Amino acid sequence: MPIPRRAVAATVPLLVSALTLTACGSGGTDSGDGDAGGRAEGDITFQTWNLRTNFKDYFTGLVAEFEKANPGVRVKWLDQPADNYADKLSADAAAGTLPDVVNVSPDLSYPLAKAGLLMNLDKEPAAAEFKGEYTPEAWQGNVLPGLGGSYSFPWYLNTGPLFYNKALFRQAGLDPEKPPKNYGELFAAARTIAERSGGRTATLGGTPAVEDFGRYGVRLMNGDATRFTYNEPKGVELLTEYKKLYDLGGLDPQSLTNTPDKTGQKFLEQKVAMNPGSAHDLENFRKNAPGLYRELGITDAPNNTGRPNMYVMGLGVSSRSKHKAAAVAFARFVTDRKNQEAFAHKVAVFPSTKGSLDDPYWTKDDGTDEGRVRVASAKMLKGAVNYTPVVLSEEMKTVLKNEVAKALQGKKTPRRALDDAVAQSDKLLKQG
Repeated sequence: MPIPRRAVAATVPLLVSALTLTACGSGGTDSGDGDAGGRAEGDITFQTWNLRTNFKDYFTGLVAEFEKANPGVRVKWLDQPADNYADKLSADAAAGTLPDVVNVSPDLSYPLAKAGLLMNLDKEPAAAEFKGEYTPEAWQGNVLPGLGGSYSFPWYLNTGPLFYNKALFRQAGLDPEKPPKNYGELFAAARTIAERSGGRTATLGGTPAVEDFGRYGVRLMNGDATRFTYNEPKGVELLTEYKKLYDLGGLDPQSLTNTPDKTGQKFLEQKVAMNPGSAHDLENFRKNAPGLYRELGITDAPNNTGRPNMYVMGLGVSSRSKHKAAAVAFARFVTDRKNQEAFAHKVAVFPSTKGSLDDPYWTKDDGTDEGRVRVASAKMLKGAVNYTPVVLSEEMKTVLKNEVAKALQGKKTPRRALDDAVAQSDKLLKQG
């Protein structure tokens, strides 16, 4: 997939129509000829997501190393561009040519698994024996609701810290060394900053997304992912608090239409006190906003659950593969500790293997901008979860965003807005 990538677009609807043509069962139907517990041999295909341009040498070397250790296996590496990746998966699924090992995020693996096209790793002994090599959070991140198991070997993880402006906190009489850790503290700080600045300084640049509801402690869906539930009382409570902030000036006046780039610019201009960021942003601040750079604080995004948000990437194994033993062996090889750590040293991602994040590379700040963000982000990953439901499509995200906007503008009550968002999203889910 593209690197770096803060969030993976939910593209489930793009796959569903094609998958209905190929689905012969659900939840791990296994119709390939190979025995996953047998000897690794045969020709297999391995597909990544927009990685060839920057990492050709890494993957070429990885394939060569595996083939040397497994002389009976030949791996053909395929790489697809970032654009229309879901369409490519859809076409492969319909044609019965899904690669043996395929780079997927949970939202992309869900329709494939539901159609019986991916191996249930928890139910395949040859794959399940490696479960203990990965962090529980990473393995759980690939468990799909209602399908009874994980359908991808955990590969790399990503998250991002929250930047805050210590000077704006100090001007409002807040302790700049004690940023808000939960939503109660966040709302209190935002009210104070808005009041002390006469409404000139907002704390947040955007409206709440589904991840915010998750971090607040809202149950987003029922257990088998057939119905959205973020309109429960706690969800209404969260949106009600955001409405109060919007009226008070705690949200940027353009928060209803701001894009991530726009909120980033507002933060650089010191018109917004808190905003997600990356090492790239730090470099930008150092060059173009040295005053902000000197006053920059880094913290976790506030949450009420004690569990930060993370984004998950994995390698799925085709249930139709004719050489399952080779496919499982290769997927595990790419995602073992040695290779995950090597890959994560090349790019701004984090390994999902147990014990990796205890290495000094991820625990000790080396004084660089990259090191500063890397260490802060790595701390967040312990206990983190992927809050975004795997069935949440871009259209459903837009529905939620639009209904949230209506509530903030006073066109609907928070309860009515969330009830309507859930009703529309449930309808879209059933259509899928």
